Amino acid sequence: MMIMKRFLWLAVSAFILVGCGRKTAESTDGTNGGSAVGDTLVAGEPAPPTPIAADHLFDDFFFSFCSNPELQSQRVVFPLPVYDAEGTRLQMEREQWNNDPFFIEDGYYTVIFDTPAQMEAARDTSLTRAVVERINLDADFVSQYLFSKEDNCWMLTAIQHQAMSDNHNASFLTFYQRFAADSTFQEKSLSPRVKFTTTDPDDEFSTISGTMVPAQWDTFRPAIIPQETIYNIVYGEPAPEGKTKYFIIRGVSDDMESQMLFRKSENGWKLTAFTN
Repeated sequence: MMIMKRFLWLAVSAFILVGCGRKTAESTDGTNGGSAVGDTLVAGEPAPPTPIAADHLFDDFFFSFCSNPELQSQRVVFPLPVYDAEGTRLQMEREQWNNDPFFIEDGYYTVIFDTPAQMEAARDTSLTRAVVERINLDADFVSQYLFSKEDNCWMLTAIQHQAMSDNHNASFLTFYQRFAADSTFQEKSLSPRVKFTTTDPDDEFSTISGTMVPAQWDTFRPAIIPQETIYNIVYGEPAPEGKTKYFIIRGVSDDMESQMLFRKSENGWKLTAFTN
């Protein structure tokens, strides 16, 4: 499985020698300079971005985008459209942009899928659209970072802010907000029998699998249940909210991965299985 942390070297890798599909024109002194407008360069403007190996897959690109401030500054379209929760369009100029490490400093990140097929979309090299969502559970607020692949280069093209209730995962996020913060509610939100796979307490290199009842939750629960701020990545167009959620937590610089499977019924969301 392609996991972003395996590509940390891409954050400092050299640019590869292919262009972004844009034509460039030489200046009168024989050097290249400026940025592309149509098929020409405008003096004094930044040069068009050059693809890097990480552009092949969005996950690889975004990990580099988070880790490499220089690359990040090159991969934002300015002036950057910024939409507030009411839909009002503002814009951010280059000098207003501050490097954003996103989840790098947290040591882990989260993603939410409805189906295994959605997980496979992360490996789709033909993707031209992806959205990174920063979900502030405390503030009931979501910031969506819209990326488009243009001329073989991933670029941040807009930011959309929205109330959590307007998000495509609104029902699950409202549930998870309470689930993450309330241990009593966690136990009440378990199926009568929960399948699990976790590290063997007697051998950290082995795992044990089984089925637990809610009363055993404190013994087997995942080591990390993120609170306050979580992330999600939407590969392509978002789908209508389904009745199944795979909530995945992955380490940034190690092989840690935890997965919780939730299903929605007439009684609300329930945890039915997890691996830790």
